Amino acid sequence: MLKIRNIAVMMILAAGICCGENIDPYNLKMKYAWSENVGWINFDPGWRSGAQVSSSELTGYVWSENVGWINLSPRYIGKNLSGYNIGVVNDGNGNLSGLAWGENVGWINFDPRYPGEGRRPNPFAHVRINSDGKFSGLAWGENIGWINFSLGNYSVQACKVCMEDIEVFASEWLEHGKGWTSDVNNDMEVNLEDFAVLAANWLDYCPGGWEMK
Repeated sequence: MLKIRNIAVMMILAAGICCGENIDPYNLKMKYAWSENVGWINFDPGWRSGAQVSSSELTGYVWSENVGWINLSPRYIGKNLSGYNIGVVNDGNGNLSGLAWGENVGWINFDPRYPGEGRRPNPFAHVRINSDGKFSGLAWGENIGWINFSLGNYSVQACKVCMEDIEVFASEWLEHGKGWTSDVNNDMEVNLEDFAVLAANWLDYCPGGWEMK
């Protein structure tokens, strides 16, 4: 019989899992933003660390063929500009703000506002992540202009732990614990320990290497 203590341990461990990138979970090439001045910006370039989305921030690097690497979480570059956060911040509800940094393009603002006024120069000038993990809105770079995240089938999408994962888990559990997809703790079984991991990440962004997508 599974002990409650074991479930609690699994949930604590799962909460600390966060590594690698979690962009384009269905491999549909939903990993691009677009700038009229520099072209496509790839959030899952396939080498180096791509973007990793958590409930508190974006980390890692994104790639543009025309301007090179852009760091989503610079820590020791320059100084805070006009009160903006250095690094891209998530408020926990998918509203992004703060500054990314590119050696060739400078600062990129994920929630640009007029200095001292608090209002946005464009009503869409605010990057957010919707309930399905898709990015939308516009970011701004002084040297490259607007970056568009509202691209339909090409919009960046982050992996979310959601109802679909519950349905997959339930289906595989009912088939007498069979199914590699839902064996998220890799113990060769689909059981309540796997559900504890799923529950610990419920309605959050998938940990790196999440098996259920």
